[in-house]
Amino acid sequence: MAWTKYQLFLAGLMLVTGSINTLSAKWADNFTAKGCGGSQEHSFQHPFLQAVGMFLGEFSCLAAFYLLQCRAAGQSDSRADAQQAFNPLLFLPPALCDMTGTSLMYVALNMTSASSFQMLRGAVIIFTGLFSVAFLGRRLMPSQWLGILATIAGLVVVGLADLMSRHDSQHKLSEVITGDLLIIMAQIIVAIQMVLEEKFVYKHNVHPLRAVGTEGFFGFLILSLLLVPMYYIPAGSFSGNPRGMLEDALDAFCQVGQQPLIAVALLGNISSIAFFNFAGISVTKELSATTRMVLDSLRTVVIWALSLALGWEAFHPLQILGFLILLMGTALYNGLHRPLLACVARGRRPNEEGEHERLLGGSRTPINDAS
Repeated sequence: MAWTKYQLFLAGLMLVTGSINTLSAKWADNFTAKGCGGSQEHSFQHPFLQAVGMFLGEFSCLAAFYLLQCRAAGQSDSRADAQQAFNPLLFLPPALCDMTGTSLMYVALNMTSASSFQMLRGAVIIFTGLFSVAFLGRRLMPSQWLGILATIAGLVVVGLADLMSRHDSQHKLSEVITGDLLIIMAQIIVAIQMVLEEKFVYKHNVHPLRAVGTEGFFGFLILSLLLVPMYYIPAGSFSGNPRGMLEDALDAFCQVGQQPLIAVALLGNISSIAFFNFAGISVTKELSATTRMVLDSLRTVVIWALSLALGWEAFHPLQILGFLILLMGTALYNGLHRPLLACVARGRRPNEEGEHERLLGGSRTPINDAS
């Protein structure tokens, strides 16, 4: 079945905005500028403020949901009204997990390369699988266990590539190791978030765009308030601002005033996460979950290639091997091998009918897949 122009647009939008999301965050991290009070030039290391911006982007998904709902209101679709009755506080526990995991990942992105950041996020498969067995009573198929094992092997290879790569003054070896570990720790929290969403949220049949927007609202509100005490909490060498505090939002705004391109990077991060969420959910609806997984893997390739082209990191052949092993693990865990085997066995293309549906339908798209 040939793709329509709209489907091609959605696929391209997901690939481009997903790549911009990580690259813009890393671009902001690479800037140096003077801070408040005429302080010396220093790197823009404000992960918690960047996380606030990301949640603002997620919050804007609520606007997209209500626009789609208004469009659907003129059509005879009773399913749109079936999603109204739910308690928004259901999203508070997942939002707290999202807030913690996202903040950790932005801290880690200051310490490691953009490509390793993107690849190591594949560790979420390991913890999601284990937690679904432990807390949801799910039984994993042998192919999913193989996928988890392959993912573990891929993470080891990517970690070895980071250890063996050249390290400059911006990314010392100790920082790279800490950053990689923080990314993996963050995936544990993301996996807890996914389990909470499946156990308590999905039964209410809330549309994913509305779910992402509601979690974004809670994350934006809570983390914005937390910026105040963070301004007074000493963080020592862990801090990236001259005052040595956990976060210094005033220093960040002063740096933005000194270097306006930082604002461009931050706006790129905020807007891209909103469009990426919309495009990702739309791809699942209009095409298939398999297509979404393939596009997400291509996003890693784009981020890696552009990081190399821009000179943000050095090439290491082990990363290719690690990426391929991670890709195989993701494919096995998500069952991508089954339609491919069926295609080979039957001599025809796999039937993806039923894997996609209308955008305001009641599917069980994993909310966290949009983040």
